[in-house]
Amino acid sequence: QMQLVESGGGLVQPGGSLTLTCTASGFTLDFYAIAWFRQAPGKEREGVAAIGNDGTTYYTESVKGRFTVSRDNTNQMIFLQMNNLKPEDTAVYYCAAGLIHGVIVGWARPRKYDYWGQGTDVTVAS
Repeated sequence: QMQLVESGGGLVQPGGSLTLTCTASGFTLDFYAIAWFRQAPGKEREGVAAIGNDGTTYYTESVKGRFTVSRDNTNQMIFLQMNNLKPEDTAVYYCAAGLIHGVIVGWARPRKYDYWGQGTDVTVAS
């Protein structure tokens, strides 16, 4: 059974940092592209970052220079390092997996991904 489990969320002050982890099981991570999405209350789900199975990374404009996505295929983990967090980063963060080889055309579209985690809450407040 394919499963994605997010962890690492929490409450952090503006300017602080968090690292989210997505742990995959039931499938071989090497073949999959992984994306991080977030959804704030009353807003649509938004693509935040993605990493292809070739290691290419993708970011939405608002997080460029602050967030870094990486993967550890050996340990079946994907990470989202978030620095200089802002109140507008507050959301539930989800990881998602798609069987996509190479370049992820339209990486921020939720429909590109077949498997989703349950999400982890991130709150940025003083």
